[in-house]
Amino acid sequence: MNSVRLLAAAAAAALGLAGAAQAQDKPTELKLAHWVPANHLLAQTGFIPWGKSIEQASGGSIKVAIFPAQQLGKAPDHYDMARDGIAQVTFVNPGYQAGRFPIIAAGELPFLVDKPGPASKALDAWYRQYAEREMKDVKVCLTHLHVGTFHAKDKAITDPAQIKGMKIRPANGTVGQMVNVLGGTSVQVSAPEARDALSKGVADAITFPWNSISSFGIDKVTKFHTDMRLYAAVFVWAMNKDWYNGLSANQKKVMDDHCNNEWAAKVGAAWGDAEDAGREKLVAAGHTIVPMTSAQIETWRQAVAPVYDRWVDTAAKTGVDARKALADLRAELQKTGGAY
Repeated sequence: MNSVRLLAAAAAAALGLAGAAQAQDKPTELKLAHWVPANHLLAQTGFIPWGKSIEQASGGSIKVAIFPAQQLGKAPDHYDMARDGIAQVTFVNPGYQAGRFPIIAAGELPFLVDKPGPASKALDAWYRQYAEREMKDVKVCLTHLHVGTFHAKDKAITDPAQIKGMKIRPANGTVGQMVNVLGGTSVQVSAPEARDALSKGVADAITFPWNSISSFGIDKVTKFHTDMRLYAAVFVWAMNKDWYNGLSANQKKVMDDHCNNEWAAKVGAAWGDAEDAGREKLVAAGHTIVPMTSAQIETWRQAVAPVYDRWVDTAAKTGVDARKALADLRAELQKTGGAY
């Protein structure tokens, strides 16, 4: 009984010390900038819960203000926005600046990943060894991904030969390479600009996850969809280093506890699974969704093999052992259950 009382007293004392430490923390604002709509699934399942958790864990000393829909800058600028302190944390699609971040582009390779939660866990664990090397201007908080496929205006894309002569908006630079390898033209625009590209005839098709087709209004201009795990888009939550370094020890711990592999897996699963569920919305709306056989998928795999070779050549120029890096990523995906 005495030991129980001693433990209770120790716990109460520890809580009191933690509360005192939080009370002494200097209040600070965390501006979180992203480029998806305010009502987007990622905002609802990722940014908002993450911000509320930080506020609670910091005892209110870190106030999180969220700026959606490119309010603080265009989608391709979000890495530099974190670097320059325009926002303290930003949502970065590395593939929007093709060639700038070649290592993390491994996660974008076609037919590599399947379940977004386990795959995000694997990607985040794998990339932590390269983050400081490739994104040294910022502190990488976490990485995650979603999985997408082709969505077309006039006819479902089911064979690689169809890509020749088509204009396709890719999700990132790696998918753009895939389009080019197959004889198509890559139309590089960010997600918020994708609907206009399709409606104005600048693009014939798009690569996107399922639910975002609806949340970005692209379901109004595309009706044909290919049911396969074509590619992944990888994302980084980038943090301004000076802001982080100016935090108290307790506040740094709060941020570290929210910039870890557990949160990467949580965000990846919450958003990725909700994106995948958007397929049924399109079915209910009468869209044409074409399933793919194993033999068809194998045809695609063979057709896009040169994209893997290009990634190895490009990543090797950074000084990493690219083949080992890719093998390590595959191993992580197998371990978490995120491999295709």
